[in-house]
Amino acid sequence: MIWKWLGALLLFPVQVVYLVVKAAVCLVLPPRLRDLSRENVLVTGGGRGIGRHLAREFARRGARKIILWGRTEKCLKETTEEIRMMGTECHYFICDVGNREEVYRQAKAVREKVGDITILVNNAAVVHGKSLMDSDDDALLKSQHINTLGQFWTTKAFLPRMLELQNGHIVCLNSVLALSAIPGAIDYCTSKASSFAFMESLTLGLLDCPGVNATTVLPFHTSTEMFQGMRIRFPSLFPPLKPETVARRTVEAVQMNQAFLLLPWTMHVLVILKSILPQAALEEIHKFSGSYTCMNTFKGRT
Repeated sequence: MIWKWLGALLLFPVQVVYLVVKAAVCLVLPPRLRDLSRENVLVTGGGRGIGRHLAREFARRGARKIILWGRTEKCLKETTEEIRMMGTECHYFICDVGNREEVYRQAKAVREKVGDITILVNNAAVVHGKSLMDSDDDALLKSQHINTLGQFWTTKAFLPRMLELQNGHIVCLNSVLALSAIPGAIDYCTSKASSFAFMESLTLGLLDCPGVNATTVLPFHTSTEMFQGMRIRFPSLFPPLKPETVARRTVEAVQMNQAFLLLPWTMHVLVILKSILPQAALEEIHKFSGSYTCMNTFKGRT
């Protein structure tokens, strides 16, 4: 027994080094991308913003069918028509992911009308954009229901069939604010931190499930209507991401089976600094960069 334990102890660092080297090589060499031609992709919040760009990108890369969920029929219909013009079969369903019964009901409708979902993209999100004391209780609940609990419901609705087929991918469009919160968006930061923990646990839980994987994307501020009015102190140094860039990198991460993706790459530095610097130093960085007051001009989606 002791020899088996010693063998495992000696093999462990070798395995870790091998995986690190393999990952480094993959950064240099062009990876083999997953073929999407047999995949049915469902995008929540797919009518506008990053969700619309995700639908376009999946269609552009050859996905078999695109299914859009959202709460505004006008946006969903426009995006559906656009995807169909690209030559890809597309359907939309009105669904509030924060409503558990509605999610399960529409998931059943999707399976009956379109077929099995093999790629689920949890993109739907809302932001209240207030401090704790200025926040409305119902708005706070809405943020948690859509941004966090909605992922529980959608994943529970579609993951069992993915496990049966041994073919599936769960994608979460999160935010770097899950790792480094800011004032003035306490509802959003809290919900995204919870969502990140959900995905981290889910990703580990799928290690022994062949053919089923997960990807979590954590982008910096993206220029969409949802965060309209948000201002960074040095926009030339830290420009907002374009939604089409986030969509392209997300689909690439799915095709490369990448578990976690920070956008842009400089966000890795933020994570490192947060791990080693004292709180007082981090507070000075927030003040200097303008993230401490960036929500003061927030307007949000009109």
